[in-house]
Amino acid sequence: MFRPATLADLPAFRCGHAQDAQAGTGCTVFIAPQGATCGVDVRGGGPATRETDLLRPENMIETVHAVVLSGGSAYGLAASTGVMDELAARNIGFSVGEARVPIVVGACLFDLLVGKNAHPDAALGRTACAAAFDRSAAEPLAEGNVGAGCGASVGKLLGPEQAMKSGVGICGLRAGDLVACAIVAVNALGNVCDQSGKWIAGCRGAEGDIMAPLDAFALMAAAQAAEGQAAQGGPCANTTIGIVLTNAKITKAQATKVSSTVHDAYARAIKPVHTSNDGDTVFTFASGEITALPDTVAVLGTEAMQGAIVRAVQQAEAAYGLPAARNLAQTR
Repeated sequence: MFRPATLADLPAFRCGHAQDAQAGTGCTVFIAPQGATCGVDVRGGGPATRETDLLRPENMIETVHAVVLSGGSAYGLAASTGVMDELAARNIGFSVGEARVPIVVGACLFDLLVGKNAHPDAALGRTACAAAFDRSAAEPLAEGNVGAGCGASVGKLLGPEQAMKSGVGICGLRAGDLVACAIVAVNALGNVCDQSGKWIAGCRGAEGDIMAPLDAFALMAAAQAAEGQAAQGGPCANTTIGIVLTNAKITKAQATKVSSTVHDAYARAIKPVHTSNDGDTVFTFASGEITALPDTVAVLGTEAMQGAIVRAVQQAEAAYGLPAARNLAQTR
């Protein structure tokens, strides 16, 4: 039987946010000061990622020191530079002569259409990294319009004016001593449903209610066909980026497989998902303290991620002219 868990149950990791709410962007950092095993699976057609080739099972690096989730599209990759600087200043990373080289990987979502024309930079990444060390293990990590989810939105099938606000969500589960906590910034093209299948955030119709996503998708496709639009070759305006933190002892190949399985949670909770207009990515970051079957980690992580996606829209607050799920609930 799975039981609730929190980030306090994973003391090997430090987590922190930084955001510029006026600009509508931010970043979230996950740090393993002693290093940890990391895997990734990228499914969306328009990813913005950093150093993910290092995580391929056949490649040399076995230890990662931080994972960064950021807004700002490809510009937001600069936040990882600040995280590297802060970690090196704290003497974290591989020793190379007199230098320290932390291994930092990451992924970004597109939030450039809200707030001001700004994006996370190295300074904001460094701030998030410092916040992770300043935050006590017992202090809950904030959810909603924070960090990488500051400018996140969902339901953009018929344009940003019919979208809704989303954010960061967290859900943790445990099976005995094994713990998996999922953290996700949901910035999807599609809608989000809860565990019952009810649409709780997404593309809004003329009356302000949430449209069935396939109906909205059909309208979008018809409009594009009527206007003779071809697939856009520019930046991807969406992307759901998430991570599973676990105390499991697994290999890099197994962490990669866990990340692949956890994408099932995206498919359960988001429709449509993994489109050409999304850069959907899942990391698995494992501290190696508890012996566990990789499939158990994957199942635990998938259930936690589904819960985290739901919380990402439930905990968000209206901002940048976009209503949130809590606003719709209040009017029903």
